Amino acid sequence: MQKTNRSNRVLRFSPFALAKLVYLRDIGPTEIGGFGISNADDLLLIEDIQLVRQTCSVTSVEFDDASVADFFDSQVDAGRQPEQFARVWVHTHPGASPSPSQTDEETFSRCFGGVDWAVMHILAEEGNTYTRARFNVGPGTDRRLRCRTILDCEFPGTDHDQWFEEYRDNVTIDDPFASRRSLTDRYDDTDWWQQPPTAADLWSDRLFEVGR
Repeated sequence: MQKTNRSNRVLRFSPFALAKLVYLRDIGPTEIGGFGISNADDLLLIEDIQLVRQTCSVTSVEFDDASVADFFDSQVDAGRQPEQFARVWVHTHPGASPSPSQTDEETFSRCFGGVDWAVMHILAEEGNTYTRARFNVGPGTDRRLRCRTILDCEFPGTDHDQWFEEYRDNVTIDDPFASRRSLTDRYDDTDWWQQPPTAADLWSDRLFEVGR
């Protein structure tokens, strides 16, 4: 009997990549999105998460086109193939449900419909996940994938300071209480670095200010 290759039905994360995604999920009150950076020899093994400039709400993520282009250029300059950095779209949901919204589906179709294959991975609160691969060759098809963290690999240590800076430099929160300025703009003239505020802090502070 021919064995089924089940490894191509599992999207795997290194501990570093998963820790970074969880950190980015929890730092603010909104969704965040990014690109999974795959191992060169195993495209379903995610070793890092990279953000691009984006405007985020509790229900959506909108990437800045120029920032995406710059990110692609930087990855090519780093010697990576497009399959390593432009096929796995990861984003978070601030609620417990990882199920893709209509906006997620439209974004997945619009932004990843022109490549041979792509993966959408959603990490929600409490670790709930949704992962699906789409194959755009021929009639096209979708396949649900499982998600797993692997431990039998080498990986760098966590770097919350660098991750915070990446979030601060790329994420603009779009909500009815906060301005659309980035965190960088909002803290340029303060000593925020002594105790980095999270977007959740800003969210709570703003709610307090308006008396809610």
